[in-house]
Amino acid sequence: MKVTVAADTTAEQARAIAEALATRFEDDVTVRSQDGERLAAADYDGGAGAAGAGSTRSEPDRDLGPTEREETLWKEIEDIELGGPEKYKEQLPEQGKKFVRDRIDLWFGDGFLFEDGKFAEFDADDRLPADGLITGAAEFEGRDVHFMANDYTVKRGSMAAKGVEKFLRMQQRALKTGQPVLYLMDSSGGRIDQQTGFFANREGIGKYYYNHSMLSGRVPQICVLYGPCIAGAAYTPVFADFTVMVRDMSAMAIASPRMVEMVTGEDISLEDLGGPDVHAQYSGSADLVADDEEHARELVAQLVSYLPDNSDNQPPKTDGTAPEHPAEEIDGIIPQEPNRGYDMTDLIRRVVDADSWFELQPEYGKEILTGFARIDGRPVGIVANQPDQRAGAIFPDAAEKAAEFIWKCDAYNIPLLYLADTPGFMAGSQVEKDAILEKGKKMIYATSSATVPKQCVVVRKAYGAGIYAMSGPAYDPESTIALPSGEIAIMGPEAAINAVYARKLAEIDDEAERKQKEQELREEYREDIDVHRMASEVVIDEIVPPSTLREELTNRFAFYEGIEKDLPDKKHGTII
Repeated sequence: MKVTVAADTTAEQARAIAEALATRFEDDVTVRSQDGERLAAADYDGGAGAAGAGSTRSEPDRDLGPTEREETLWKEIEDIELGGPEKYKEQLPEQGKKFVRDRIDLWFGDGFLFEDGKFAEFDADDRLPADGLITGAAEFEGRDVHFMANDYTVKRGSMAAKGVEKFLRMQQRALKTGQPVLYLMDSSGGRIDQQTGFFANREGIGKYYYNHSMLSGRVPQICVLYGPCIAGAAYTPVFADFTVMVRDMSAMAIASPRMVEMVTGEDISLEDLGGPDVHAQYSGSADLVADDEEHARELVAQLVSYLPDNSDNQPPKTDGTAPEHPAEEIDGIIPQEPNRGYDMTDLIRRVVDADSWFELQPEYGKEILTGFARIDGRPVGIVANQPDQRAGAIFPDAAEKAAEFIWKCDAYNIPLLYLADTPGFMAGSQVEKDAILEKGKKMIYATSSATVPKQCVVVRKAYGAGIYAMSGPAYDPESTIALPSGEIAIMGPEAAINAVYARKLAEIDDEAERKQKEQELREEYREDIDVHRMASEVVIDEIVPPSTLREELTNRFAFYEGIEKDLPDKKHGTII
């Protein structure tokens, strides 16, 4: 019980009041003055009569500073925060790395909120500060996030029972809060000599990937690799929505080079086995490659600016800005010849807000561009054919890259803009071996199942199943618009003439006459596939002057912003 008394109450009167009230109401009593100063208190001890009235206490005269007990705790905390052996910390600068707690300070600074499990393995026989893993919560770029960070100075950041428990709790709390998760990874994998109690348990390290799967599409999961992440540790970055590797520092692989040599006889370096170039160019597991620790943070700061906290929220808007270059230049960028290459990013930068184009997986499947941008402050995901690479034909790796990006945009409510300029899916024996049909169907499935607003722009050629994969008229876009350079067809003029008229043309002996006939057929075919014919037949919604493309897209994305699309009632599809 708390009681406030008059300002002129003396300490002796306050003690008497406290004792009387404690006896009367059988409760502990604190007496304070009107300005909040504590004057006296009485404890009720449960006794009977006056003898059980309780004991009174007044505030001590001495200054109430930290006790020896608290000072001991601070020393324990200080020791834990030193991390592992000093000799391992001294190696970090040579590797271009920060000590994990310095890394956390770089990421969050004053935004660090709290840590969980600091005293994990405090009483272990071996010194294992925080069991080599730091978990907690922080504010990052204005967002509340959960985070984990391996301490490489403690058993090379390896995972054992207590660290696993901390990791799992962090993931499970993220499911409750609906806040994004940052994984700052630098781990050699499971601690083999301590595997009992965490490897195969129901709540062991295997549960990581179950929780990753439950979090997938619910909250953004972003992983940054700071070192070699081998075996089980390598699954966290590939389960994450977005993965950043740091050059000359990070790697990930299913097994170490030593294990690879033991199993296969292959002698290979860690860099060649699973370094940033491998995963940025060949596997597609790395979305971005950073130059150093500071650059990694900058990239993630840009990335989260396009993402909502979770699947229930909309992506954050900003004030719109004009494009880097005027939209009036768009038509001049697109060559008259349908087979001539050009850089699609030149068009993108004349449509989206200045400095907002943020490309993902730039080194993988280069014939398709995927990335985020803003149009008048509204985040959009862009899927664009890149005629500058392999004529914009869709190869298996590009199809898979696009499918996964579309799926992520749909999960986090980010509208999609398709910029089509492709001869279609690539043909040939090698792409068949590389699963062009399997990966192509994933791209078409992702486009079909996306429930966010979609806008399709036929920039130039859209041949074959390319118009399907790029969300053409049959794929429920909110609009299919075209520039005057656009063409939609089963195949291009050259291929079509060869397929339909090859025998008739071969019967013409005179070469000049044959070429003239080829030209006539080509022009007839091009008239048939021109977007004006498509617009006349209302296959597409509109042909727009290229200089108005940004304004057109701004208005269309704004108008369709609130639409809701229903999918058939089922558990899920079977394609992805």
